[in-house]
Amino acid sequence: MSDIHFDIGSLHAAYQSGIGIADVIDTVLARIEAAGDPGIFIHLATRAEMLAAADALGPFDPVARPLWGIPFAVKDNIDVAGMPTTAACAEYAYTPARDA
Repeated sequence: MSDIHFDIGSLHAAYQSGIGIADVIDTVLARIEAAGDPGIFIHLATRAEMLAAADALGPFDPVARPLWGIPFAVKDNIDVAGMPTTAACAEYAYTPARDA
């Protein structure tokens, strides 16, 4: 899995060939760890949180959900329910109850 390209077309092809979302999540987490810079992310969801979010999306359907299973990061000044919004300022930090 580590040799897959993480563009949308390659990920869609991987999912259609039977690669599971857990494999993609594990590869993403391994790549983040390999970068060796814990400061890249102010907040990183746990593997369990990522799996739960993916499970809530239902089955892979590239027509109905073209971004299903596509890894992404959210800037820390955008509200995401349950994740800290900080704008890189500890005094500003709060955890929103709903998405922006």
